[in-house]
Amino acid sequence: MTFLNIYNTLAREKQTFVSLTPGEVRLYVCGVTVYDYCHIGHGRMLIAFDVVQRWLRALGYRVLYVRNITDIDDKIIRRAAENGETIAALAERFIRAMHEDADALGVARPDVEPRATAYVPRMLDLIAALERKGYAYQAADGDVNYAVRKFAGYGRLSGKTLDDLCRAERITENKAKQTPLDFALWKRAKPDEPPEANWESRWGRGRPGWHIECSAMSTALLGERFDIHGGGLDLQFPHHENEIAQSEGATGQPFVNYWMHNGHVQIDNEKMSKSLGNFFTIRDLRAQFDAETVRFFIVRAHYRSPLHYSPAHLEDAHRALTRLYTALKESPPDTQALDWQAPHAQRFRSAMNDDFNTPEAVAVLFDLAGAVNRNRSAALARQLKGLAGTLGLLTRKPQAFLHRHRSGRAELTADQINAQIEARLAAKRAKNYRAADRIRSELFKKGVILEDTPGGTTEWRRAPFALSTRRNQK
Repeated sequence: MTFLNIYNTLAREKQTFVSLTPGEVRLYVCGVTVYDYCHIGHGRMLIAFDVVQRWLRALGYRVLYVRNITDIDDKIIRRAAENGETIAALAERFIRAMHEDADALGVARPDVEPRATAYVPRMLDLIAALERKGYAYQAADGDVNYAVRKFAGYGRLSGKTLDDLCRAERITENKAKQTPLDFALWKRAKPDEPPEANWESRWGRGRPGWHIECSAMSTALLGERFDIHGGGLDLQFPHHENEIAQSEGATGQPFVNYWMHNGHVQIDNEKMSKSLGNFFTIRDLRAQFDAETVRFFIVRAHYRSPLHYSPAHLEDAHRALTRLYTALKESPPDTQALDWQAPHAQRFRSAMNDDFNTPEAVAVLFDLAGAVNRNRSAALARQLKGLAGTLGLLTRKPQAFLHRHRSGRAELTADQINAQIEARLAAKRAKNYRAADRIRSELFKKGVILEDTPGGTTEWRRAPFALSTRRNQK
């Protein structure tokens, strides 16, 4: 019998997984802040932990998977104000868009998908507990901050001292804080903010800090101590470091047993970011590539490694996925159950039990496909389809994938595109966001991708897309 080994960021090593309750796993993953369309980095997180929960279930665990939605945040408030719509309406639009993208990528819905705004009372209770225990204080500016120097284990997840963290993060002095790294648990309401952005509290009207949201949702749904907490590598500090300090400060016991972090997406050897202009949404990718191709591209890289994006890599992923589907088309699988004692299945299981080593698991799939092609074996084809299914792959009928193609379409002219953008802007000014979304969707179907910028312009590009963009002013 092989055991599941997970790289625990907190321990900085692979450790044999032992759940707190035998046969059960409680898993929490930091989800999306819903103020814009999901980008490829979100897609990597969604798929990485979808694979994790699928494999845990394949091993026979009863999994309670919680992935939150951040529906109150400074970025959400600003974007809603820019659009002239309510915070709730903006959040709902982008939650729907997130679900559309995740569903297309074959990401199963989590067992529970809490929204931060529903857990504000829980957050207030945690903040009050931290204040009673001396970890929290209300500053002169009205914010309630966490005093990081009061928590002995601060920096444990990052592996750095407080002084190291201050230097690395270039934390500037804030006279309202006892220590520059102190972070907001509760933010005092600002005069220009809408009432829906704030709640009543013993410290005055305000809203929760981002970090306390996840502590409240995870402990409310999974208990004060649970098995696995996941998220993107960029959340390791400060978000997850702060979650540990808050949660353990409030409860007095260990918060999470295993911390997992997926790697960054890189484009031209640089981390993807809007500031560098190398930013792509999941919808950008779906406009050019089959969604399962995008999933396969992400799955065949190890979740902890950097994911190097390029259209050429996605085209290669499509060709590779085509080879797997072709094997199933030429030799349809029989209807027997997956045989986990078969040699290929044992190799696959060993790979996945080694910290979810999907590159090695995918290599097993190609070995199986080769064997299927050589032997015309329905039993081997069944193994191929069954093993791939644990990764969320090869779930369609081969003909549905192999025969899928875009119908010919006449390319819209720049004048036609600009006219549609103007119509969309008019719909947004009239607060008819459904019509605005419909225009965007129709352009998307015709191979035109739109992106709204903070400066009030709309950028568009055709699919297949490139790093350059064409701009259309308001």
